[in-house]
Formats: sequence, C-alpha cells, structure tokens
Amino acid sequence: MMTNKNKWKMIRSIAVPLIGGTIAGVLATRSAKAKYQHLERPKFAPPSWVFPVAWTSLYTTMGIAKYQFDQKSQKGSLQTYGDITYSTQLGLNYLWSFLFFRWNLRGTALVDAMLLWTSVNLNTYYFYRKSKLAGTLMLPYAAWVSYAVALNYATW
Repeated sequence: MMTNKNKWKMIRSIAVPLIGGTIAGVLATRSAKAKYQHLERPKFAPPSWVFPVAWTSLYTTMGIAKYQFDQKSQKGSLQTYGDITYSTQLGLNYLWSFLFFRWNLRGTALVDAMLLWTSVNLNTYYFYRKSKLAGTLMLPYAAWVSYAVALNYATW
C-alpha cells in the first residue's frame, strides 16, 4: 500500500516533466501549429494533434519511471548517474522546442535532438540497472525521441 508520503513523491515526479513540458511548450511554441502546417514535412510526419497527446503520455510515463527509480534504496554512482541523465534529458527536451519553433534553428535543434537521444538512452540504461520497471517505462520515450530525430532531420 502506498503511503501519503509516497503518493506525494509520485505526484511530484509526474508533475515535474508535465509542468516543465507545458511551460516550455507554451513559451516556445505559441504559433507552432501554424508553423508546423507550413513546414515542408516528410511523408512520415504525424498530424499536429499527435504531439500534445504523445508528450502528455510520455511526460507522465517518464515521471512514473523517475518515481520507480527513486524508490529503490541504493545510493551511489548509479543513483547519481540516473539523476544527472534524467535532468539532462529534461533540459534538452525543453530546449528543443525553443530551438525548433521559437528560434527556427532547425540544424541546432537536430544537434539538440541527437544529444537528447543519447541522454534518454543513457538515462534508460541507468534506470533499468536500478529498476527494471523504471527502465522499461522509459522505452516509449526512447522510441519517440528516435522518431523525433528522424523527423527533425527530414524537416531540416
């Protein structure tokens, strides 16, 4: 049974990526839908409505993964590396929207996306080493970022 303390930890773990992603999205992509419609997109590009649905799901899942990772009581380098890669991938994730939509820096956004891909995969590895559930919960995010890199490249 989950204690009240653990419920709040889980809520916080989910809220951090959801709120951060929402703030970054609102600030960076105010006219993203219109810009996206005018971009020369590859045939495999999804309709614009897919992005908020996908990101809401992914941010929620990554928050649950972070909670699961933090629940395993193990201090040391694995915890540190997991925390660093988690924070890094969140920062790169938030930055991408500004680079791609707000500042129209498609090439720089692609570099960011490749760094994001690397940090997400490292983060998934560290999470999995400590908690198989946490690592597994990160797999849809890793897959989506792989797709996003291809989409960013094709758009650039």
